[in-house]
Formats: sequence, C-alpha cells, structure tokens
Amino acid sequence: MININGQLIEDEKANISVFNRGLAYGDSVFETIRLISGKVMFWEDHYFRLMASMRIMRMEIPAEFSPEFLEEQFLKLARANNLEDSPARIRFTVYRKDGGLYKPATREISYILSIRKLEDAFYTLDDSPYEVELFKDHYINSGMLSTIKSNNKAINVLGSIYAQENDYQNCLLLNEKKNVVEALNGNIFLVKGKTIKTPPLSDGVLNGITRKKLLEILKDLEDYNLEETSISPFELQKSDELFITNVIMGIKPISKYRKKKFEIKVAKDLLSKLNVKARLT
Repeated sequence: MININGQLIEDEKANISVFNRGLAYGDSVFETIRLISGKVMFWEDHYFRLMASMRIMRMEIPAEFSPEFLEEQFLKLARANNLEDSPARIRFTVYRKDGGLYKPATREISYILSIRKLEDAFYTLDDSPYEVELFKDHYINSGMLSTIKSNNKAINVLGSIYAQENDYQNCLLLNEKKNVVEALNGNIFLVKGKTIKTPPLSDGVLNGITRKKLLEILKDLEDYNLEETSISPFELQKSDELFITNVIMGIKPISKYRKKKFEIKVAKDLLSKLNVKARLT
C-alpha cells in the first residue's frame, strides 16, 4: 500500500500525473525516515528539516502538517503493510501541484508516502571492503539549495554509474571550490588522530540527520576534537579513518581510497553511541 495525500492505495493502482512537477522539473523535496516497531526515529529532526526545506522551496505548508498528523500517516501506512512491529524505511515525498513552466507556479503541495521493510531494527557495523574514489566530472554548488533533500540528484546518479563502471563502492563529491563535500548517499567524516572533521553546511553539504546526531554526540565527548571545516582531497590519504553516514545505514566505514587503507575504530565506537541515542528518541 502507498499513501497519497492521506489516502491508502494499492501499489498497482497508485499513479501520479504525467504533469507532476517533481517529475517534470525536479520540484520536490523528500525525507527518508527509519521506523522501528511503530516508533519514528529522530522524528523531530526530520520534521523540522522538512519544514525548512519546504520553506526554502517556497512551498505552502498545509495547516494539518503537524508532527502528530504526519506521524499518524506514517503509522497508518505501516499498519496497512503489516509493518507496525518491524523495522521499516519510509520515503515521504512532497511536490508542488501540477502547473506548466510558463504558468505561475502554485505554492500548494501534494505528497506520497511509500514504505519497505528493513532487516535490522538498529544499526549494525558493516566492515566489508568499501573502496571510494573522487567523482570530478561535475560539482556540487555550495549554498543553501544543496543542503536540502530534493529530487535533483543528477550528480549523484552520474557518480553512481561512474562508481559501478570502475568497480568502486561509492564516490566522494566535490564542490566548485574543489573541497570534498559528501559521498553519493551520505555525509563524510574524516578522522586524524583525535580530530574528527566533517565539511560545514556552507560548503553545500546535505543537512543530514545522522550527521546532526553525530555532531551532538561528539560535542559531548572529551576523547575527540570535532571540527566542522572544509576538507581538501589531499587530506584523504593522510587520514586514519573515513566513514559515511545516513539515516538508513547509520555509519559505513570506508576501507580504501586509492593506495590508502583505513582503520575501523572510531566508526565502531560512534556507532554504539548512535544506537543508544536512537533508542532514547
């Protein structure tokens, strides 16, 4: 079952207009949300990020879009798919209502919710070989639009094809200043000694929820020195550890970049702390 504007519809009967602005113009934002046994993980952070993204995109926020209303839509969809007691991934897509390029764009929105089952309720460490490379064919523009989760993902798609064609598991994206911004599917963290770096949002970094949670965790730890600062590609091979974060996989260690092989120590430590934080939400 899929939820379209609050109405549950069977998958094979669900459809959208060929004039859908998300399809035609990339006029859409979305949230990827983890559901654990009927509980929305980090829901407050997702909610406020969604509201901020909609405001940046000049979308009208419906009066009923309260945290309670949207959470009930998630749970209703989970129940309809017999996933209320299982870990699941929800994609919540908001798009502007139909209208052509040469017509005044409306601010009114529609939304779609889809769901699929996940294997694990909480995060587990996947330490399988994971090699990355820089994707330099195209660049992310630093600025506010790059920080939101929109469906304008051409660079990510092309980067994933490059990775597949060259036997890499992922690629790291650069901005127009040639600084490392993020991976194809998540934020990037670099470890050197006791210092942990991650690029600032001003570099065009996606405002990731797991990134935010790790920043909260690290600010309370005396063992590490946290820096939100631009990362040069030259720093990658000098680092002890690299890892990627997103709300579905949690933390994914990078094992190799070019000739450099990395440790998997800090990622393991932080993953346990992230799971604790997730259980307390």
